[in-house]
Amino acid sequence: MTQLRSRPARLLGAGMAAGVLIPTVAAAAPAAATPPAVACTSGTAGLAAKLQKDITAALASRKGTVAVGLHDRSTSTTCSLRATSAYDSASVVKVTVLATLLWDAKKHNRYLTDREDTLATAMITESDNDATSALWKQLGLTKVNGFLTAAGMTLTKPGADGYWGLTQITVQDEQKLLGLVTAKNSVLSDNSRAYIQKLMGDVIPEQRWGTPAGTPSGVSAHVKNGWLQRATHGWRVHSLGTFSGAGHDYTITVLTQDNSTMDYGVATIQNVARAIHKDLVPSVSAQTAYVPTSRPQEAIPAVPGAPAVPAVSAVPAR
Repeated sequence: MTQLRSRPARLLGAGMAAGVLIPTVAAAAPAAATPPAVACTSGTAGLAAKLQKDITAALASRKGTVAVGLHDRSTSTTCSLRATSAYDSASVVKVTVLATLLWDAKKHNRYLTDREDTLATAMITESDNDATSALWKQLGLTKVNGFLTAAGMTLTKPGADGYWGLTQITVQDEQKLLGLVTAKNSVLSDNSRAYIQKLMGDVIPEQRWGTPAGTPSGVSAHVKNGWLQRATHGWRVHSLGTFSGAGHDYTITVLTQDNSTMDYGVATIQNVARAIHKDLVPSVSAQTAYVPTSRPQEAIPAVPGAPAVPAVSAVPAR
């Protein structure tokens, strides 16, 4: 199967202009809103304060809008920032697509077909957009919404007209999803959970950036990233990760937008990830952070009958 990284690096956006009447009445400029603060809790003394301090410091000099979620079962630790703010999903929605496929198969007491396994593997390990479009079409919005309801992901809104990359997601819901992937539950079978984590663990090397940065030695990392540029809010760059080992079992979600470049968003995510890993597992040396050098570009799939999708920019693969 042709991998995305060998395709032309052509970026498509899905921004559509909407007319808005703006009154000419002069008004006083509103005061600048105070940015939300990182909130952490923990069953381990001092850990919440340290995480709050270090995540805040990791974001102090970064531009853009960032949402963060952390949950470590081992220490009953959680952190959140902009947990309910909505972002265009880009390719992190592919984990939801896979979970929906497995949830639906479980309902019908069947295994995945060879075709579904091939598509799912390409969708997660290579971030293959064609494979995702095929599964999204097969499932349909009724099944996707059914899974979201079963998973309690009440803030997630699937993209319309086949534009799965424009699904609206939040840190809160992505953390719920990762929680289902990493712990026994009635929504996903144990085999389904293991399958999702296996594919996230087999993501191709050039896409293993983001939340795995700074993963301590002895901790296994499973990741799915997404990246997309549109006319408004610049680059969206996101990373979902699950981590286990060294006495810990934790999930991290970082969603970003308003990035000037993709690399800028990657660096922001990795700053946050390094701080989290260091604080959770301080006595174990961290693995060298991976810096992507060649990666495919996200695209919103073309859908027959859907509005035209203008090209935003062309970015050469590096």
